[in-house]
Amino acid sequence: MATGWAGDGAVQDQIDATVDDAIKRARSQLKQGPGSERCEECDAPIPEARRKAVPGVTLCVACQQAHDEEENTFTAYNRRGSKDSQLR
Repeated sequence: MATGWAGDGAVQDQIDATVDDAIKRARSQLKQGPGSERCEECDAPIPEARRKAVPGVTLCVACQQAHDEEENTFTAYNRRGSKDSQLR
C-alpha cells in the first residue's frame, strides 16, 4: 500500500507508540508505598499481608469491593450506538 513519505511499518509503529503511552500513563497512576495501616473509609485495620500484596493500599477489602462495584455500575458509554442510529 502506498503511504507517501511514511515507511512500510509506520502505521504499526504509531499504534505501538500509542499503546506504550497508555501503559506508561496507567502505571504512573498506580499507588506506591507501604499503604495505610487503617482503612480511610471505615477505620478498620488493614492486614499486613494486604499491605504487602497491594502497594499503596488505603481501603480494607470490604470497602474496596464496595468502591469497585460503585465504579462498575456507572458507565457513560452508549452501547446502543450513536444518536443518529437510534433516530432511524
